[in-house]
Amino acid sequence: MRVVFAGTPEAALPSLRAFLASGRHEVVAVVTRPDAPAGRGRGLVRSPVGALADEHGIEVLTPVKASDPDFKARLAELAPDCCPVVAYGNLLPQSVLDIPKHGWINLHFSVLPAWRGAAPVQAAIKHGDEITGATTFRIVRELDAGPVFGVLTEPIRPDDTAGDLLGRLAEAGAGLLVSTVDGVATGALAAVEQPADGVSYAPKVLVEDAKVDFKHPALAVDRLVRSVTPDPGAWALFRGERVKLGPVTTVADVDLAPGELSVERKRVLVGTATHAVALGDVQAQGKKRMAATDWARGVRPEPGEALS
Repeated sequence: MRVVFAGTPEAALPSLRAFLASGRHEVVAVVTRPDAPAGRGRGLVRSPVGALADEHGIEVLTPVKASDPDFKARLAELAPDCCPVVAYGNLLPQSVLDIPKHGWINLHFSVLPAWRGAAPVQAAIKHGDEITGATTFRIVRELDAGPVFGVLTEPIRPDDTAGDLLGRLAEAGAGLLVSTVDGVATGALAAVEQPADGVSYAPKVLVEDAKVDFKHPALAVDRLVRSVTPDPGAWALFRGERVKLGPVTTVADVDLAPGELSVERKRVLVGTATHAVALGDVQAQGKKRMAATDWARGVRPEPGEALS
């Protein structure tokens, strides 16, 4: 089939690579978010998907909004049979959804209808799910509510960060998405409506959502930190300044007041509502990320000082 692939971040690259390698479908163009400022110079940088398309000489479409008339006209000219989507990040109006014969088929990183929305991987870790997965479905106007083609499952490991889990799902999901398009092309695969029960939502995670509240139990602190690693990154305040925190380790035999710091020779402990956690990496403002013990040697916390 003629396909126009839509995606933006690193997590979409395995799927685009899988389509380019499959030999069964022709990628006639890529749709991605517009170039955005990045780095110290704040120069415009191509999205990861756009950059990969450039490497392969594939046309790249970067509409600010998918409703742009020029974009719709060009998409119609390309006449795609299907548009596979992975984390594109733009709303698709019905007039655009109607252009490809077989619609827009999305790879979503949860087992729908659980965790519809922008941050399913983060939500699954934060809420302590033991199993997650990926789903392919036909996009409709309602958020992540379209009929399902295929599903895979993936266990969530006790030390998984959002980055770890997303990486595995992106790789496994690439095969699922290509096989879904294969099945649609041959007519062997039909979509099934999602169940009405079990719907949950995972909104975009903002920087404010990544602030660690040490008044919560250690288990909740651990899950929150892992769920926002690497992006946007967990943080707390020390002496009024923000410090980023890497994944922590629970320490069941030590009790400290919530947020209270205790510096030992080989570890730095912080109290929670239950037992303490040991800090992993710490990054103060304007500094490089470093081991918590190195950070503590530099700032020398006084007895009773705390992360807040």
